[in-house]
Amino acid sequence: MKELKKLPESELEIMQAVWKNTPPITTHMVMESLNPLKEYKQQTVLTLLNRLHDRGFIRCEKEGRSRLYHPLVSREEYLQFETGRFMEQMHQNSLSSLVAALYRGKNISQEDINDLQRWLEQKE
Repeated sequence: MKELKKLPESELEIMQAVWKNTPPITTHMVMESLNPLKEYKQQTVLTLLNRLHDRGFIRCEKEGRSRLYHPLVSREEYLQFETGRFMEQMHQNSLSSLVAALYRGKNISQEDINDLQRWLEQKE
């Protein structure tokens, strides 16, 4: 897996818009996929897309007057990176610590616990 770095919130929002669409994706498609309450201006979106390009998250090609973007990092790759980072920083890589925190916070249902138990049994 390539070396990833944590994305700032605004860049992550742009990447989520990229992941929602089938590549190649245009600036217009990104803007349509963003939360309308944020009211991003086109120049802001272009700046954020350029940053993502510079970070190696997307590839950009020009086609006439349009720019076409292709993700170089999948949503799954980034999710794995962020989850691993979170587990290491907040739970010292302890799954039981994570599950206990979710359970105490009422963020995990009995159905989730049953699913987790079935998953663990399959891994044995």
